This record gives sequence, C-alpha cells and structure tokens, in this order.
Amino acid sequence: MAVNIDEDTEFNDALRKHGIIPAREPTPPSPSPPPSPTFSDLLNDFTPSELREISEDAPDDETERMIATYRRQRIADEKTLDKRSRFGRVYPIGRDDYTREVTEASKIDEEGDEKEEGTAVICFLYKDGIPRSDRAFQHVKTLAARYPRSKFVSIVGDKCIPNLPDSRIPMLIVYKKGDIRNQVVAWGADRERRIEELEALLIVTGALHPPERRAPEDRQKESSSDEEDLDSSSHVRSTATSTNGRKKKNVRGKDNDSDSEFDFDL
Repeated sequence: MAVNIDEDTEFNDALRKHGIIPAREPTPPSPSPPPSPTFSDLLNDFTPSELREISEDAPDDETERMIATYRRQRIADEKTLDKRSRFGRVYPIGRDDYTREVTEASKIDEEGDEKEEGTAVICFLYKDGIPRSDRAFQHVKTLAARYPRSKFVSIVGDKCIPNLPDSRIPMLIVYKKGDIRNQVVAWGADRERRIEELEALLIVTGALHPPERRAPEDRQKESSSDEEDLDSSSHVRSTATSTNGRKKKNVRGKDNDSDSEFDFDL
C-alpha cells in the first residue's frame, strides 16, 4: 500500500516518530491582521469644523472631551504651520542678492524649531529659451506654491556663475544652515522630466517638508486610484535613487565636490 507522507494521519505520525518518513514541514504562520486604527487616526480624516460637529453628537461626555482636546491640538498645529509657511512663490534675485537671500536666509530657523535646522533654500539657475529649463521653471513655481516652508529663488545661470555653459542649465542648488546640501546639474537633459520626479528628489534631499496631513480630497483621490498610485509610488522610489538617469555625477551632496569647476558659495 502506497503511503502519502503529506497526509496528516495517526499512521504517518507513528512513522515519523520512528524516523521512517521525514517530519512534516511546519505550517507557516498566518500573517498578522493590520493594527486597528487609533482614535486619533479616525479623527485625522476630519477638519476642525467637522470635529466640532462630531463632538456635539458624541455618545458620552468623555468622548466629547477627547474630540474637543484633539480639535484644539489640530488648530494649534495648523496655526504653527501657517506661521512656518513664509514663502509660497519663487523670488527672483541678482548676483548681489545671493548671500543675503540664499546663504544667510538658509541660516534662519523656523518659528518653534527646537532642533535649529535652518530654512531650506532652493536656488534655481535657468536660461530662457532652453526647453528643459523653461519646463523645469514651471515645475519649480508649482512646487514653491505647494511647499511654502521652503524658499525658492531664481537667477539667470550666467548672471550667477560667469560663463556657465548652457549644457549645465538648469541647475538647482539646495542650501540649509548656510551650507550647500545638494546640487542638481542639467536637470532634464537626459529626458523630459515630470514634476513628481523633481518633487521626490527635493523631498529626499531634505529641501521640502512632506505635508504632515493630507486634505480629505487628496485621500479620496488616492482611494479611487490605488493602481495608479502604486505605479506612481514605484516611480517615485526609482526617481529618488537614480536622479537624472545614469548621470549620477549631476547630483551631488554637500561632501562631494568633484566634476565641477562651478561649485561655489557666494
């Protein structure tokens, strides 16, 4: 009689006990269920005005107090964020403004910044008439409005760096605490770049602060296009790890000053 060693029977157990057939492989543990959302997670989906309405309909006094406390904290956080949102547009500068508007401006700490991390300043070097530069400038303007905690400035490339060749346009130079933290050279020279790629790069380098709380309409968009967001997420991760294609020398950190006679600090 043939024996199916994979069957879970008393006979097979006896055979395994005496080493006649191999022991069964342990059953892999079932994945743990996702953690239940906390009370704060649930409230995070509502605006302060909606929280006030919810608290009025709370089933008991304790729940009403918890919602009211969370709402007050949300309002305080939003006021702090409003105070930190000092910019919101691209500021054109000249070479004589560079030290004051870029280097020194990056040393100013945000209100309530206990870590004293300074201000992220993104200097965009451009030239009109170069398609990739014109396209990148539109992206920079959009990101400046989207991330008002970071300061964006613009300057014509060869007005900032004499004899800067067009092949290195556009450039982005990221400052913080008075130091150059990153440089991006000839953005979009290898292929047409999307705004999401530039946004991902600047977030990874610390030049942009990711939104601390998404608006309800953003969450609705995300839930209605899960597959699209998954593809986008994978693309963003790829962008963050391989910026500007294979030309890795075009993106430099603070401690890497090779491959450029144009590294500078005015």
